Amino acid sequence: MRTNLLILGTAAALSLVAAGGSAATASSNAAPPGNAQLRAALDGVVAAGVPGALLLVRNGERTVRLAAGYGNLARRTPMRVTDRFRIGSETKMFVSTVVLQLVGEGKLSLDDTVERRLPGLIPNGRDITVRQLLNHTSGLYDYAEDKAFLAQLDNRRKVWAPRRLIAIGTAHKPVFRPGASWGYSNTGYIALGMMVEAATGHTLGTELRKRIFEPLRLRATSFDTRPQIAGRYAHGYSRLGKPRLYDVSFVDPSLFWGAGAIVSTADDLARFHDALLRGRLLRPNLLAAMKTTVKVTPEQGYGLGMSRWRFPCGTFWGHGGGIFGYETFAASTGDGKRHVVIALNADESVHSPRMDDPFGRLMAIAYCG
Repeated sequence: MRTNLLILGTAAALSLVAAGGSAATASSNAAPPGNAQLRAALDGVVAAGVPGALLLVRNGERTVRLAAGYGNLARRTPMRVTDRFRIGSETKMFVSTVVLQLVGEGKLSLDDTVERRLPGLIPNGRDITVRQLLNHTSGLYDYAEDKAFLAQLDNRRKVWAPRRLIAIGTAHKPVFRPGASWGYSNTGYIALGMMVEAATGHTLGTELRKRIFEPLRLRATSFDTRPQIAGRYAHGYSRLGKPRLYDVSFVDPSLFWGAGAIVSTADDLARFHDALLRGRLLRPNLLAAMKTTVKVTPEQGYGLGMSRWRFPCGTFWGHGGGIFGYETFAASTGDGKRHVVIALNADESVHSPRMDDPFGRLMAIAYCG
C-alpha cells in the first residue's frame, strides 16, 4: 500500500540517467534493451538482497520477460515470469478506473462529497470530494500509519471491515485541510471502495471483475478475499523487525481491500495499462481527468489514481505498490506503446541502502535503455 520504493527507485533511476548514462538520450519509443543488459540489471537487484525479482518490458509487439532469484525460498523454487503476486497500491489504478466509469454513467460525480455518498462515515466528509480522495488531497490520515494498527499486523488471519479501517484513519486529526496539499492516504481508497458498493449495490470485487478483469481477459488477476493466494505465485517475504526473512504470503486481504488487495501477473498488468491508456476503459474526458496531476516531487505528479513520472527519455504513467512481502512498479508511456513492470517478492523491511543503486540502474535501463 505504501510507495516508498516507487519514489526511491524513480529518484535513483533519474539520477543515474542524468549522470550521463546512455539512457539519457534514448527515446521512450525505442525498442526494449537487450536481454543481456536487462538480465545483468535484474540479477544485480537480487544480489542486493531480495529473494526474487521479475521484469516485463513491452514495446509494441516485442516483449522481454525475465525472472531472477527464488519465488519460494523454502523449496528453492526459481522465480517465474508467470508467477502471481500481490500488487499492493497498483490496485488504486483499478479502483479509480471503476470510479471514473461510474462518473461517466452519472452514478457518481467527481464533485460529490463523502457526506453525500457515505453519510456519517467521515467527520469532515462535507468538505471532502471524490476527486480529492482519488488524488490524495483529502487530508485524511493514512490508517496504515497508525501505530496501534501496525502493532496488530502479526495476526495475519484477522479480518478487517472497511468501516473499521476508516475509523482508524479518522481517529486522527486531518493532516491538512482538504485540497490544501498532497498526502498519500490509503484511507481515501477504502472510502472509494465503499462508494462503489453504495452506488452499484454490488461488491467492489464484483464491479472490478465485471468492468475490468473479464472484458480485458485478465485471467490471472483477482480482487482477493481469502488469505491464500490461488494458483502459481511468488511467495512474499518480510522482516518486520525480525532477524531473518519469513514468508508473509498468507495474510487476510481485508487489511488492504480497496487500497491494495488485487493479485495479478506482469502480463495482466501490462494489458490493463495498455487498455487504459489507449482509451478502451474510459472516455477521453475521463482519461484526461485521470491524468490531471498535482505535484508530488519535481519528477512526479499524481492524478486520479495514477502517477506521472518525467524521465529524461519521456513521460510515464502508472503506479507503485508496497505491501507485506511484495513491491511492484508498473508504468507506461502515455500512448500505451511501452510498458514496464517490475516486481519483487520482498517488502521495504528487507531493503538496505545497497539496494538503491541496483534498483535505480534496473529502472534506468528498463525505461530508457
